[in-house]
Amino acid sequence: MPHSWTFFRSGGFDQVALRSSEDLRHLKHLDQKLWAALSCPVKGLEFDERTLALIDKDGDGRVRVNELLDAVAWADARLTDLGLVLAGEESLAVAAIRDGDDEGRALRACVARVLEKAGRAGADRVSLADIVAAAGNLTQTEFNGDGIVPAESVADPVVRQVALDIIATTGGALDRNGQQGVSAELLAAFWTEAEAFAAWAGRAETEPDLFPLGDATPAAAAAMAAVKAKVEDYFARCRLAAYDARAEAALNRREEDFLAMAAHDLTVEADEIRAFPLALIGADRPLPLDSGINPAWTDAIAAFVHAAVEPLVGARSALSSGEWSAIRGRLEPHRAWQGAKAGARVEGLGLARVREILAGPGRDGLTALIEADKAVAPEFAALEPLEKLVRLNRDLFRLLHNFVNFADFYSPDRLAVFQAGTLYIDSRACELCVRVDDAGKHAALAGLAKTYLAYCDCTRRGSADKMTICVAITNGDSDNLMVGRNGVFYDRKGQDWDATITKVVESPISVRQAFWSPYKKLIRFVEEMIAKRASGADDASHAKLQGAATTAVTAAETGKPPPKPKFEVGTVAALGVGIGAIGTIIGGAITGFVNLGWWMPLGALGILLGISGPSMVIAALKLRIRNLGPILDANGWAVNGRVRINIPFGAKLTELAVLPAGSVRSLSDPYADKRSHWKLWLVLAAILALAGWLGWDRIRHGQWYWDPRADGSYRWQEPVPAAPSATAAPVAVAPH
Repeated sequence: MPHSWTFFRSGGFDQVALRSSEDLRHLKHLDQKLWAALSCPVKGLEFDERTLALIDKDGDGRVRVNELLDAVAWADARLTDLGLVLAGEESLAVAAIRDGDDEGRALRACVARVLEKAGRAGADRVSLADIVAAAGNLTQTEFNGDGIVPAESVADPVVRQVALDIIATTGGALDRNGQQGVSAELLAAFWTEAEAFAAWAGRAETEPDLFPLGDATPAAAAAMAAVKAKVEDYFARCRLAAYDARAEAALNRREEDFLAMAAHDLTVEADEIRAFPLALIGADRPLPLDSGINPAWTDAIAAFVHAAVEPLVGARSALSSGEWSAIRGRLEPHRAWQGAKAGARVEGLGLARVREILAGPGRDGLTALIEADKAVAPEFAALEPLEKLVRLNRDLFRLLHNFVNFADFYSPDRLAVFQAGTLYIDSRACELCVRVDDAGKHAALAGLAKTYLAYCDCTRRGSADKMTICVAITNGDSDNLMVGRNGVFYDRKGQDWDATITKVVESPISVRQAFWSPYKKLIRFVEEMIAKRASGADDASHAKLQGAATTAVTAAETGKPPPKPKFEVGTVAALGVGIGAIGTIIGGAITGFVNLGWWMPLGALGILLGISGPSMVIAALKLRIRNLGPILDANGWAVNGRVRINIPFGAKLTELAVLPAGSVRSLSDPYADKRSHWKLWLVLAAILALAGWLGWDRIRHGQWYWDPRADGSYRWQEPVPAAPSATAAPVAVAPH
């Protein structure tokens, strides 16, 4: 039978409820289209990054559906009851670990050793703190399972010295305890080089031709090697000159070559000079040793004569081709032997020490210790799986409530893993705060959430820590929210941060704000117009004063009185017409409103709805489509559903300031604005004048007249028009 799922509706979409181990076990059969998210980042969440890293098998920095399913399946295989993860306990019962296979038995053995190293041998529960403490202790033991033996852990002084020599020549390998040690690979490589070096160096003892000059042979061979190419070049050129005399001029450098070189500043070591022949070329001419040598090669030839020529063929002023060949023949075996040197890394130990190491017990002793260290590797290899199991027991269910569904996000008493804390700003507390790395990049996608977003830079006094958060403001209004506004952000650890708004993405916050929005815009418009008019009038006043002063000065200088201002009749008439038109419009509107009688309140409501209604409708439509998805997607999530933030839920995410229940409120304010009754009397006078004017207008037009009653009193009565006669001719009525 297929598994029976239970769904709950929250945020405008159906989410699967996870209530039992069977629900977790059958997650692999749940259609991924019904998952709340398909991936989440490993970093930047209010969740243990180590747990997420252990679940992230491919190490790409994101936890995906298949990796989460693998974690559930692995926990199911290692626990006697998968339902244990529903509790999310910090510690795990030892008896809850399956031990029916090799991996399970290794886990049990690892638990026993962990508890022993943690000083809780025989305990029935193991915690993450036990594992961390034991891991530190286990790495300091003689054998810690990494196959590396530190020299300090070797008891035999002879073997320890061999280990130190190996570390000195190879660099060693880093042990889990942080010390340098010897591994099987390093031991084998060292032994190979030591044997090769001993065999190479031993040839000097069995082949006397390798050292014709004894200890002076290496210096002689080096001196010969320094000039060999140049001497060979010289004798080759001399043989060519002997072959054909016409080649002699070409084999020596031409005068033009010297002229070109002479045009520059010269040094004896210049490359151009070194490229010239070693000496003047002539048919079968010997190499001069005391004079006539290319000045760039004088020192090298002198060293060669001192180290090789004089000891091997005696002192002389020139060297023939045959003598050169004899010297080369005596020193070439040594050069070839040097070129075949093996085991250069162990050469610094010296041949005697290398032979001592090869003949001693170092190799066997270190091999035994390395094998003993490897023998405990399974226990150490189980440390990470044990850590993973304890972490999944604690964290897996919470992760599922932020991945398969968003139960934590819609919970009244829990925060989701992507909620970084609470921002207090402008008399409100905002709970939907997420960490972001790049506010500009994040806002490009998060703006599609149709939510008012504020990006804040957060810093801590006395600390170099900084972070940027994106805050969704879902209740109240935006009148006092602007770039530069400061607030206080409390992270999930309770630490407070100074928060400053650096960027806002505007969108409707509430229907209430939309209701007052047209009036606020009108007030701002009027304020701006008044400010502009006042500024213009002030400029005009200054201009008139300056003009009047100029006219007065001119009149005083000329003796003529200033001209009288002209009375513009047309301007006055135009102003009168305009004022009359405005009064007619206002009067007509007021008359129509008064004619509503008892329906005037509904008329007033209709006027308000006509002004505020469109903005309220637009705001309500946008508030209905507020969506969490783009905010998280911009942070690397793959949100799979339309996670709505409707008006009631938005009021929960952003709470406004309210007085506590039972508070006593005093309305006495010593600094309140002083009330002035003249404003009230002015309004009442205006109402009475308007009422009188409307009544007189109706009487004047015959719409109302006095109607006597039977008791002698009178009342206002509106005349009933007589029915028109079919034969009566139309009568022209003079206008009033």
